[in-house]
Amino acid sequence: MAPQSFEDFNVGDRFTGVGITLSEAQILDFALTYDPQPFHINKEAAERDYPYAGLIASGFQTLALHFRSVYQSGFLVAGMGAPGMEDVRWLLPVRPGDTLTGHA
Repeated sequence: MAPQSFEDFNVGDRFTGVGITLSEAQILDFALTYDPQPFHINKEAAERDYPYAGLIASGFQTLALHFRSVYQSGFLVAGMGAPGMEDVRWLLPVRPGDTLTGHA
């Protein structure tokens, strides 16, 4: 996709990013560095002590991957900052082998 300027966008435009598949190693690496809760770093504890029935990715990791997915689609050339996020929700757990695709 050719890079676009702000005035090239129309209300309602939708962009689909590339798919990114998470491995168990990627989930563990991110969690051990940034979000070391047991259900992100310990498969046995996640299965035994939490309602997720297994290892899941950090929500913060999924946010970062969403941005990467959309950025890699090619429509966004460079960010100019952002005012923030008002409605972030994690509706389903992300597990090793899941593929995430960002939409904007």
